[in-house]
Amino acid sequence: MKIALITDAWLPQVNGVVTTLVELVREVQLLGHEVVVIHPGLFRTRPCPGYDGIDLAIRPARRLREMLHELAPDAIHLATEGPLGWAARAHCLKHGLAFTTAFHTKFPEILKAALKVPLGLGYGVFRHFHKPSSGVLVPTQGVLRMLEKRGFRNLRSWTHGVDTSLFSFHEQVTVNPAIGILARPVSMFVGRVSYEKNIEVFLQLDVPGTKVVCGVGPLEATLKARYPQVRWLGVLPRDELARIYAAADVFVLPSKSETFGLVMLEAMACGTPVAAYPVDGPMEVLGQSTGQVRGGVLHDDLKSAWYQALAVSRHEARMRSLDFSWQRASELFLSHLVAAPKSGRMDQVASLGMAVTRMSSKP
Repeated sequence: MKIALITDAWLPQVNGVVTTLVELVREVQLLGHEVVVIHPGLFRTRPCPGYDGIDLAIRPARRLREMLHELAPDAIHLATEGPLGWAARAHCLKHGLAFTTAFHTKFPEILKAALKVPLGLGYGVFRHFHKPSSGVLVPTQGVLRMLEKRGFRNLRSWTHGVDTSLFSFHEQVTVNPAIGILARPVSMFVGRVSYEKNIEVFLQLDVPGTKVVCGVGPLEATLKARYPQVRWLGVLPRDELARIYAAADVFVLPSKSETFGLVMLEAMACGTPVAAYPVDGPMEVLGQSTGQVRGGVLHDDLKSAWYQALAVSRHEARMRSLDFSWQRASELFLSHLVAAPKSGRMDQVASLGMAVTRMSSKP
């Protein structure tokens, strides 16, 4: 099966959406499918206002149309709601092509935090974007219910995974030569240093030891000046990031708008337990919906969650991460795809995808 994946988030950007899509493409290709990624690097771009490190395609409609005509994909998936996503949406509607979409990020919350755009307006625009989609892929049940209340339709449950080979288990906290011996406990945050991450709550947390931040973003310079005692490591290669995870006692996720939180899974795979708020992403990753939180602690008081997380075994964190695999996530993704030409059955491509997946899974 030939799949066109259109995304405004792709390498060399560093964020959870990019990591998710890179892993998804790799796994889907291993299952025997052809995936063609149409991303900003194939177009003229300009920086996203207020978001350093993210470039957006400029007027991509004509070239995108030519690429899709030449490609003639069996299925089309729009991963993001940026310029490429909107251009692909318009093309599909004009030519009667069915497509699926995904809701990766609570971007309306980012717009509200950064530009004071009312949430209702932001979600109204996103609801319009996803309305003609044959299936909107959503990473957690909490986000799915939230979108339902806001009038979104055709929502489909999806999930993500973690590379448990790259993010290998360490039974004890390690000493990483790149950062040296730090005062313990070591508390770690990985992610965009941006408005929606609520990172200053982590930086202000009155707990002993050392705080480590991996990531860059629009608030980086301001926060580095305000909190010089924090170890700011910037963006790291993923193999080095795995070693930094293993050097932490607790991974702290202060965000209240996380749709999933892939970084939690990466930390847990290394054995590092999580302290987070009981919101959509953390609740899904730590398993609150199943009635048993494993691999960390959820609490409305992040300081309390931090202290309790110190008592969570590294083995428990690792075992919870093993509940998430990219193969399962990719098979679920394939099952949600629809045939691009509307003349055929809408589930034609999904059926083909699952058939190929079953064949590739046989020993």
